[in-house]
Amino acid sequence: MGRDITILGLESSCDDTAAAVVRGRRILSSVVADQTALHAAYGGVVPEIAARAHAEKLDICIEQALTDAKVALSDIDAIAVTAGPGLIGGVLSGVMMAKGLSAATGKPLIGVNHLAGHALTPRLTDGMEYPYLILLVSGGHCQFLRVDGPTSFVRLGSTIDDAPGEAFDKTARLLGLPQPGGPSVETSALSGDETRFVFPRPLLDRPGCDLSFSGLKTALLRQRDQLVSNQGGLHAQDISDLCAGFQAAIRDVLVEKSRRALIGCTGITGFAVAGGVAANTQLRAALETLSNQNGLAFVAPPLALCTDNAAMIAFAGAEKFALEGADDLTLTARPRWPLDRVAPAALGSGKKGAKA
Repeated sequence: MGRDITILGLESSCDDTAAAVVRGRRILSSVVADQTALHAAYGGVVPEIAARAHAEKLDICIEQALTDAKVALSDIDAIAVTAGPGLIGGVLSGVMMAKGLSAATGKPLIGVNHLAGHALTPRLTDGMEYPYLILLVSGGHCQFLRVDGPTSFVRLGSTIDDAPGEAFDKTARLLGLPQPGGPSVETSALSGDETRFVFPRPLLDRPGCDLSFSGLKTALLRQRDQLVSNQGGLHAQDISDLCAGFQAAIRDVLVEKSRRALIGCTGITGFAVAGGVAANTQLRAALETLSNQNGLAFVAPPLALCTDNAAMIAFAGAEKFALEGADDLTLTARPRWPLDRVAPAALGSGKKGAKA
């Protein structure tokens, strides 16, 4: 189009309702309405509650994003929306809102893979050139991807059961810490001794880049139960030491698997990490050290862009739009949507279907 286009992005794949306006690589506005208080009593996200909250908040977030960006809806060139993967009720809320806006305004509609939003964030924040390696690590997903283009990804490895963010959340529940679990466990671990308890490092005895974290969660449960049995309960220091040991185990596994992924990737411009767990400062520091040892540029997005947001969806939408054009009003919401269209589904113990 000869200029940076202005994209309105919408995100509603889990428990954050978000809208943003992005022009080129400039984030003109980014609004996120979280649902932490709505789900606090249940120890996790309740899909039906989340879907209703998205339906109630999307128009408010859009209006605020346009106001903050100082643009009108008529100034928008296209509308990008998360079309999957995610909780289907939430994804459907966003897709229907985007379709309505597109039909009413005539603006092009772009369906975006939520994981592509995370995977392309290093290009939004740092202009990282293709191809690069990214560790996408969040509450629902964990995979190593070689990013060759806006819609071109090669999966080098992924979790075969729990994602790290899911394991953090479950650990927080086991120890009576508030949700979301990642920040709670990290804060508690600051005053803990990571060497007090011995936790496994799953799959390090096998080749490749696949990961597993469900056994780590079980090991923590057993340690907790043993402490309760021996001393009649948990002390504050016990919780901190358990958190520190658990966090160290996840860090060590991700660093070693990242080392293997880097060996398997040649000709890349850099190494990046994205997703909610990428906000963990200890993990970021360890991955940066590894990247420096391999002589590669390292990118970890600002914390606000690690968790779910609509700015990454708007940018990914712009990149996809330039390559493939717009979608039409038959765009559907997808609960599952793998980035690598060729790799076989990653199946793990207890899983009934493909984990993207």
